[in-house]
Amino acid sequence: MNGPDKNNIYPMLLKNIPLLSALFLCSFSLHAKPVKIVSAENFYGGVAQQIAGSSAEVTSILSNPNQDPHEFQSDAKTAKKVADATIIIYNGLGYDTWMEKLLGADKKSDRVIINVAQLVGAKEGSNPHLWYDPKTMPALAAKLASILHRPQSEITFAESMQPLIDKIKQLKPKTSGMKVTATEPVFEYMASALGFQMLNKGYQHAIMNDATPRFQEIASFEKSLTDHTAQLLFQNSQTINPSTQRMIAIAKQNHIPVINITETEPTNTKNYVDWMILQLEEIEASLPAH
Repeated sequence: MNGPDKNNIYPMLLKNIPLLSALFLCSFSLHAKPVKIVSAENFYGGVAQQIAGSSAEVTSILSNPNQDPHEFQSDAKTAKKVADATIIIYNGLGYDTWMEKLLGADKKSDRVIINVAQLVGAKEGSNPHLWYDPKTMPALAAKLASILHRPQSEITFAESMQPLIDKIKQLKPKTSGMKVTATEPVFEYMASALGFQMLNKGYQHAIMNDATPRFQEIASFEKSLTDHTAQLLFQNSQTINPSTQRMIAIAKQNHIPVINITETEPTNTKNYVDWMILQLEEIEASLPAH
């Protein structure tokens, strides 16, 4: 029996190169390791997981709602996670300076770094609690979907945000113009979205920056509670000190509802939207009857 005719084989191979290439790429992708994404905070990590799905391994460094994020210090284990990551997400605006130090100590050109503050155009000195702004997570989702080439995931995420947008619209007629106060400016962006008029900002920023509020700021805060100018008090339950404890006690003595706000997504919520809605429902239940 004669051997194969080379003149017939070569054209056949050339004809099937696209098919062979596709089979090779498919085989490679099936065995490729998932992209490693490291998020400084768990709410950004949750969004990353929603966008990436099973194509990425997502690790969030700050995930304990009982821990003060401002007191977190990185260690060798954290540094290793960051060093091994393909994509890194952090808040910026001085909120997670420990991440900036780790990135500065291990400069790699082949990884993607997402500074959320820069992504949303927040200026230096702005309130760093950007995740309470309803516009922040869609911007992060769009960026990640673009990086990971998952446009359908961005559409799905936008659909998942709709209940939160609807809840804000539903609440705003009841909350717009209402005067409220807070121990720290954690909830400020969402308060603005709801149309609240936030009092005692000087006191809040002093507490956020570990400074002692001025006497006049303390006196004004107390007066807003005792004369019921402030109708709600938002307290950061992850950062408590004698001054904020006193304000909470005065609020309760004067029957001002106290709403607990956290800087870290709790473990009892499914995702970012679920967390936000849970807090908005607590606000709704605490609104004064008209």
